[in-house]
Amino acid sequence: MESPIISAADVRKTYGRGANSFDALKGVSVDIADGESIAILGKSGSGKSTLMHILALLDAPTSGTVTLGGVDTRTLRGKRLNETRNKTFGFVFQQFFLTPGASVLENVTLPLKIAGVGRAERKRRGLAALEQLEIGDKAKNKAANLSGGQKQRVVIARALVNNPRVIFADEPTGNLDSATGAVVEDILFDLNRQHGITLIVVTHDDELAARCDRRVLVRDGQLVDDTVAVPA
Repeated sequence: MESPIISAADVRKTYGRGANSFDALKGVSVDIADGESIAILGKSGSGKSTLMHILALLDAPTSGTVTLGGVDTRTLRGKRLNETRNKTFGFVFQQFFLTPGASVLENVTLPLKIAGVGRAERKRRGLAALEQLEIGDKAKNKAANLSGGQKQRVVIARALVNNPRVIFADEPTGNLDSATGAVVEDILFDLNRQHGITLIVVTHDDELAARCDRRVLVRDGQLVDDTVAVPA
C-alpha cells in the first residue's frame, strides 16, 4: 500500500494558556491517500477548520505530527515551508480572497509570482488555467467586476496554476446560489477524478460531502467518524 500523501498523528491544538486555554483539536489522527477526495464535516466550532489549517501547513499543531509525502513537516521552516506549501497545495475559499482592483490574470498568477516564475511563463500558465476553467475571455477584467460564480472559477484557476497535488476547498460553494454552486462542485470533482488531484473539502453541507470518496466527522475537537463511500 502506498504511503498517504498527508498523515496526521495524534494532532492537538491548544489556543491560549492556563485558565484561558482552549483545546481546538484533541488528538486527531487521519491519513489521506494520493488522489482521494475527502470531506471534513462538523458544526461551527467543531475544529474542522483548525484541522484543515494544520493539514495545509497554514498553522502548526501544539503537539503531534503531520507528514507530507512521508516528510515530517516539523523539519520545514521559513522559506522551505512557504515553498512547499505554494508548490504542493492549491486553495479554494468561500471568501474568494481576490484583489478587486487587479486583473483576473494578475490574481491567478499570484502564486507563480511568489514562486519567482518569470513574467512570460506566468502569463502562459495563467491563461492556460483560465482557459481550463472556461473564463479565458475574462483575463483582462478587474476581479471586482465578476459575478460570484466567475470569481470562484478564478479562485480555482489560481489554485491550479502551480499544478498542485492537493486542493483544499473550504466551504467552496457557501457564497454561491445552488445552480452556480453545482457547477463549481462539478469542476472540483472533475479535477479530482480526471486529473488525480487530491481534494480535501471542509464543509457542513451533507450533499457536497456525499460526493467525496470519504467523509470524516469532527466534533468537539475529535474525529468521531470516518466513513468510506459505498460505490453506487
